[in-house]
Amino acid sequence: MTTVKRRALLTAGLGAALSAPALAAAPAQNGSEVRWRLASAFPKNLDILFGASEALARIVGEATDGRFAIQVTGPGEPVTADGLLDAVAAGTVEMGHGPATVAPGKDPTLALATALPFGLNARGQNAWWLAGGANDLFAELFAKNGLASLPGGNTGAQMGGWFRREIKTAADLQGLKVRIGGLGAQVLAKLGAVPQAVSGSEIAAALEAKRLDAAEWIGPYDDERLGLQKAAPIYHYPGFWEGGAMLHFWLNAETWKALPKPYRAILQAAAAEVAADVQAKYDARNPGALRRLVATGAQLRPFPQDVMEAALKAANDVYAEIAAKNPDFRRIHEAMKTFRNEEYLWFQVAEYTYDNFMIRARARG
Repeated sequence: MTTVKRRALLTAGLGAALSAPALAAAPAQNGSEVRWRLASAFPKNLDILFGASEALARIVGEATDGRFAIQVTGPGEPVTADGLLDAVAAGTVEMGHGPATVAPGKDPTLALATALPFGLNARGQNAWWLAGGANDLFAELFAKNGLASLPGGNTGAQMGGWFRREIKTAADLQGLKVRIGGLGAQVLAKLGAVPQAVSGSEIAAALEAKRLDAAEWIGPYDDERLGLQKAAPIYHYPGFWEGGAMLHFWLNAETWKALPKPYRAILQAAAAEVAADVQAKYDARNPGALRRLVATGAQLRPFPQDVMEAALKAANDVYAEIAAKNPDFRRIHEAMKTFRNEEYLWFQVAEYTYDNFMIRARARG
C-alpha cells in the first residue's frame, strides 16, 4: 500500500472518530483544540530524520482538520539534543524525537530501547518492540522518568564512521579521539579510545579542525548530507554499536495520559506510518549515497576481525559492570539477549542463506 493510500485511510478512518460528538466530549486545552510542541534531536538539513517530525505533525494536522496542531523545532530551539528527554519529562515540550541515547547522564537501561553494541538488528529491534514484549518491559522504566514513547523509525545497521587513518588492529584505537555516544562510547573507551560528545551539526567542523580523529553518525545518506566525507577519507563498517537503532517519539507521561482518546489513536497511527517510512527511505537512499561517496574518494574498509572480537569482549564487560549495579538493566538486557538468540536462530535458516546466495550471485554478475 502506498503512503498516499495509507494516509487517505488514516485521515478517513480516524477522522471519522473525530466526529462532532466526540470532539464535544474531548477535554482538550482550548475546547476541542490541542497545541503541542515537538522538539527534534536532529539537524534540519537531515530530511529523513528531521522530516519525520514534520511528517508526523502534518499527518496529525490533516487527520484532525487542524484541531490537533504540532509545532516542530530543531536542536537548540530551545531544547538541545542532549537535554531532549529531560525537557519532555519536565513538560518544557510535549514531545521529542530522537534516540534514547541522547541523554548520557540518564539510566543506561534507556539505551536498550534504541540500540546497544552487538544488540539487535533493525528487524529484530522492531520485532522485539512491537511483538516481543519490549514495550511492556520499558513502560515502567519510562514512567519512572516521566516519559512515554511511540516507535519513531529505525536507521538500520549503521556505518562505523569516518577515520583519518585506517584501523588495522584493536591497538590502533588507543588514544583516538572519536565522536560517539551512548554505550558505544563506554565500549570504545575500554579499548583505549577517547570518546567525544559532539552534536551532529558540528561533526564536520570538528573533523576538519582536527579536534576529532574519527566520527560516527549514521550511514551514507546522512553522512553525505553532513559533508563528513570531506574531512576524513577512511569509511569503516559496520557500526557494531548500533546494528539497528530505533528512534522514538518521546511523550510527557502526564500530557499523554490527558490527551483525548481520538487524538491519541491518531498520534499512534501517524507515528507508525512515519516509523515505517524512515527505515524505507534509508534503505532506498543509502545505496546511491554510498556509490557517490566512493566515487568522490571515500575508502571503504571493514573493521578487522580482531577489532570486532575485542569490541565484543569489551561490550560484554561493560554490560556485566552495569548489570551488577542496575537491576532494571540486568532484567531488560537478559530479555533482549534471549530474544536476539531466537531471532538469529530463525534468521540463519532462511534470511541469511537467501541473502548470502543473492549477494554472491550479484558479485558473479
